[in-house]
Amino acid sequence: MQTTTTDLSLREQELVRIVSQKAIDMHKTHVQAQIDVIPKFKLRKEHVKGAELLVDRDELLERMPTGGKVAELGVDEGNFSARILEITNPATLHLVDVWGDARYHEGKALSVQSRFADEIENGQVDITRGLSLEAVDAFEDGYFDWIYIDTDHSYQTTIQELQQWAPKVKANGVIAGHDYTMGNFTSGYKYGVIEAVAEFCTQNNWTLSYLTADFAESNSFAIKRMAN
Repeated sequence: MQTTTTDLSLREQELVRIVSQKAIDMHKTHVQAQIDVIPKFKLRKEHVKGAELLVDRDELLERMPTGGKVAELGVDEGNFSARILEITNPATLHLVDVWGDARYHEGKALSVQSRFADEIENGQVDITRGLSLEAVDAFEDGYFDWIYIDTDHSYQTTIQELQQWAPKVKANGVIAGHDYTMGNFTSGYKYGVIEAVAEFCTQNNWTLSYLTADFAESNSFAIKRMAN
């Protein structure tokens, strides 16, 4: 039996279809496995009462205390650090990052040091090299007016950051953070920020104060302790 070019083309198309479907199924399984291991807590009305929807992170910064003591966990190249300095003019901005892998490398750490050399010199900026869950012990309880979390966005890390950094924030202080979204679907990476925030708020009597609608940049959140 003679095989025609059309037959081969149809077979190739079918093979591509089968392989593509297999890849889709594997992707779904991978994402679902990440979802299944994350605890689910539901925010109640009291946890969102008075919450405001803001345009973007700049507007969020406009709502943060000025002249305070601030920590940014996860700095990368320092672009948001520069916005914090410009908009809130903190007394001290503590930049916490490990800069320890291929994406967040030593070159970026050196670039940040150079970028904020003047602020480091005058004491407005302080750099702490290390993981957020290790660096937390360097600060006294009740030290910060507010902090901003932008690390690996996983549930496991974020819930620990909220639990361990909360005591470092003043009674009327704020914990804010980035990537309050479901995840990076291009890479198949499920974020856990939404779930971690819900768990932390419901278990520790914190309330959602602000959410941003900056979908291009990825949403941010801000929470504070409930009033007694």
